[in-house]
Amino acid sequence: MGLSQYKPLKDWETREVIVVVCPGQGSQTPGFLSPWLEVPGLSERLERYSEAAGLDLAAHGTTSDADTIRDTKVAQPLIVAAGLLTLHVLLQGRRDDVGGIAGHSVGELTAAAAAGILSETDAMSLVAERGRAMADAAAITPTGMSAVIGADESELLARLGELGLEPANFNGAGQIVVAGALDALEALGAEPPAGARVIPLQVAGAFHTRYMEPAVDRLRSAAAALQVSDPTLPIWTNHSGREVSGGREFLDLLVGQVSSPVRWDKCMQAFGEAGVTGIIEVAPAGALVGLAKRALKGVPTLAVKTPDDVHAAIEMMENS
Repeated sequence: MGLSQYKPLKDWETREVIVVVCPGQGSQTPGFLSPWLEVPGLSERLERYSEAAGLDLAAHGTTSDADTIRDTKVAQPLIVAAGLLTLHVLLQGRRDDVGGIAGHSVGELTAAAAAGILSETDAMSLVAERGRAMADAAAITPTGMSAVIGADESELLARLGELGLEPANFNGAGQIVVAGALDALEALGAEPPAGARVIPLQVAGAFHTRYMEPAVDRLRSAAAALQVSDPTLPIWTNHSGREVSGGREFLDLLVGQVSSPVRWDKCMQAFGEAGVTGIIEVAPAGALVGLAKRALKGVPTLAVKTPDDVHAAIEMMENS
């Protein structure tokens, strides 16, 4: 379905609008799936996701250590699976209470499945290929990422140009994640822009930069074989922050995003312009509501970290 099938948020002047957001890589912690697998039916659902991804996601979400689940090939399918489990519980019979959905980086695959662009199993098979392709690309050249907090954007971008680094995530709220060669990242940390902090991130590559271009062709080939539908919920793209009404267009942008910056700042700007009145983040939750609290001051937020948080999320949706 396209825009003709749902009313754009900018026209919803008489109701509150709740947006569901889906986190990206780095949100996972050891054992975080354990409480979810106590919910009836979710273990069986996770088995289907595991089969599609070719990984034992139950083990990785409950007993694997931090180093194991930091591995890109494991982390990405695990994060998408967790989001889909959360959405299954959260949205049963309540899709009409949601005003839209968006994902950060790999979370766009979670959002695409929730919006009906991809089936859940196709989303899981595609995210598994994404993780493998990005891990292989990262292995070509030693690279990394650092979060820069509090820098003037123009000053930071000029400094990145001097060092051969690239912006990878414009996260808003004064945070930009940068990526590139390890020695260049060390140089940035040694001499950061005025008033800025540089925090090295525990990731295995320069995601969302030119270093990921070898992964794009692989992902494009995998995506071309999938059945794609237009979204049944409003959905925003990391590419520019705008709403996308075509399923194939969204998937094409998602593929290209592997080697281009995530514009989460523009997504949050679009939420504000759309009159969003509440944000719910699915598991493994926390990072995106933290950004929203700083960038969208006064908008209620809720992180659904465990099933104990679902009731409050349902209340937020039903009271909208």
